[in-house]
Amino acid sequence: MSGPFGSPVTVAAVDLGAASGRVMTGVAGDGVLRLSEAARFANVPVRAGGTLHWDILRLYRGVLDGLRAAGPVESIGVDSWAVDYGLLDADGRLLGNPVHYRDSRTDGVPDQVLGQVPAERLYATTGLQLQPFNTIFQLAAARDSAQLAAAKTLLLIPDLLGYWLTGQIGAERTNASTTQLLDVQSGQWSAELAASLGLPVRILPPLRDPGTPVGVLDPQLGLGPVPVTAVGSHDTASAVVGVPAEGENFAYISCGTWSLVGVELTAPVLTADSRRANFTNEAGVDGTVRYLRNVMGLWLLQESLLAWGDPDLGDLLRQAAGVPGLRAVVDAGDAVFLPPGDMPSRIAEQCVRLGQRPPASPAETVRCILDSLALAHRAAVLDAQRLSGRAVDVVHVVGGGARNELLCQLTADACDLPVLAGPVEATALGNVLVQARAVGGSSAGLADLRQLIRATHTVRRYEPRGDADRWRAAAGRL
Repeated sequence: MSGPFGSPVTVAAVDLGAASGRVMTGVAGDGVLRLSEAARFANVPVRAGGTLHWDILRLYRGVLDGLRAAGPVESIGVDSWAVDYGLLDADGRLLGNPVHYRDSRTDGVPDQVLGQVPAERLYATTGLQLQPFNTIFQLAAARDSAQLAAAKTLLLIPDLLGYWLTGQIGAERTNASTTQLLDVQSGQWSAELAASLGLPVRILPPLRDPGTPVGVLDPQLGLGPVPVTAVGSHDTASAVVGVPAEGENFAYISCGTWSLVGVELTAPVLTADSRRANFTNEAGVDGTVRYLRNVMGLWLLQESLLAWGDPDLGDLLRQAAGVPGLRAVVDAGDAVFLPPGDMPSRIAEQCVRLGQRPPASPAETVRCILDSLALAHRAAVLDAQRLSGRAVDVVHVVGGGARNELLCQLTADACDLPVLAGPVEATALGNVLVQARAVGGSSAGLADLRQLIRATHTVRRYEPRGDADRWRAAAGRL
């Protein structure tokens, strides 16, 4: 008997992360789901004129080279990080390299915006967590610029690449929901909110949903008439599709440079308590709501490794496992950790500020980072349950963090819940599955997609070690 997918289809998933991009070839069908890496390329920001930019043309070249390496496919889908954008002029030309969300141009801007639109109204409209780099604050920072005055269209990063691939303009809804300009109830742009802040409503493009066509590859690219399909173009939206959950009582942690920690709901949570807890309601695939908190993830570790000259991570993790736990912890969500730079020094300073002995070695710093991330995961999982009413009996860790055995075990200990780690490539899998479903005309729902992942991919289970009181006490120190 055939299943919900039918015959296998081959697609290309373009997945852009903060440090690298890759093109994955995916094959999906009844009983079949496999990935292979066609190409990987660096994503190296560039500082020019005092502003930190993404090198978007280098990324686009990496995408094109990767698609050529992927060979013949039946569809292409693009996902990336959220909030950042490019501006097009009336001729459809890019007006400048997109600014990096870690740039300092939004310093102080959220307070200015909240002086015009109260936090209560902003949350009631958009349901979004206040983050200083949200698109709304980036646009407010650029409000008086010549570039914004000349702009006709704003395109988020995956939509910009989709435009260059096909010539078609649009905004995929899961990523649009991260801008803090989308009405969380209607799923449409809030023209009223944009206008109240003096932002040009004209630049907001038509919206499209995951699984719908973007367009067909431009013949000048020489890659054939391949359709480009909208996926959950915010990488977390694709990663949540790729969570191999069974049932609805699960929490997910999409763990990479950031940890996105939350639950999957059918409706947003817009209470005052939810706003004060800084939880976000982002659009998911198939009309779901990604109710989550953004937590500063492995960025703390990545920046520390840079500061130390890129030592062997495996050795450091083995040493960190032997360091007594919870000796020093910090608030992993503190804005002091957002910019690039000397992370170990900032961690040590925060430990001193909290009255703790700072780490005395790289291994102790790594243990502090991982203990602190596990505490942040714990807080978010507890708050998600309390605020949404959704009980959680298992935590799924997907993304690169699923490889970090120490972090997964500490997260199980901190949450006092089993952790299922994997797949690492959840984002690419979610991207591939949404494309395959669309190309094959399948009626498979999210439960079917996740069942296929469970049938074709293994996960590792971590059981909590029964020291919940120690974690509760450590949380109290913060």
